[in-house]
Amino acid sequence: MTTPNLVELLTQKASLVSAVVRPVASMDEAMAYVTDVCVGKEACQILASGCDAPLSDTAEALCETKQEKIICAPQMPAEAMETLSGLCAEKGIRLITSGMRSRLGGIDIGLTMAVAGIADTGTVVVRSMSEEVRLASMVAEIHIAVLPASSIVADSYALEPTLVEWMAQPDYTAFVTGPSRTADIERVLALGVHGPLELHILILEDK
Repeated sequence: MTTPNLVELLTQKASLVSAVVRPVASMDEAMAYVTDVCVGKEACQILASGCDAPLSDTAEALCETKQEKIICAPQMPAEAMETLSGLCAEKGIRLITSGMRSRLGGIDIGLTMAVAGIADTGTVVVRSMSEEVRLASMVAEIHIAVLPASSIVADSYALEPTLVEWMAQPDYTAFVTGPSRTADIERVLALGVHGPLELHILILEDK
């Protein structure tokens, strides 16, 4: 399959599992998208069965005490970080790149680079030696992954040779398909219980 066909298939499959997929022409455009999502994001949102669930009075009061929005972006490329830092300063967003273990709550956006995409399941693959990247993809309310279009493969079998190479080293590799979801309790589907409430995939065009 050609790259445009793989992008189209991944977009279709990821959308079916409630991921948001957007093409971006540059890292600058991606960073602008990230900060726009953060500014427009509602605090402390909970989804159950696809509908907004009201917060308790105690939780509502706690949300109102939050003074700033936070983006965690560990190990992003230097040029992207320069752009993101400027946008965050302009929009009053706090940007952090480390210390995630001490901030397991209250992170609005976790921003990571995806090293691969799997078209037939709408999956992004995040790989790192850093705990910071792992936590950024797991504990933020919204996970945004930047995926180069050229890194998309047709299926998991096509990724096998690369996985064999990765497994020669101890690292963190995650296959992420849609936002966190569970139906353990009374078979009611809830998003964001065990991980991010939303997954946004920014497909970066190849130059």
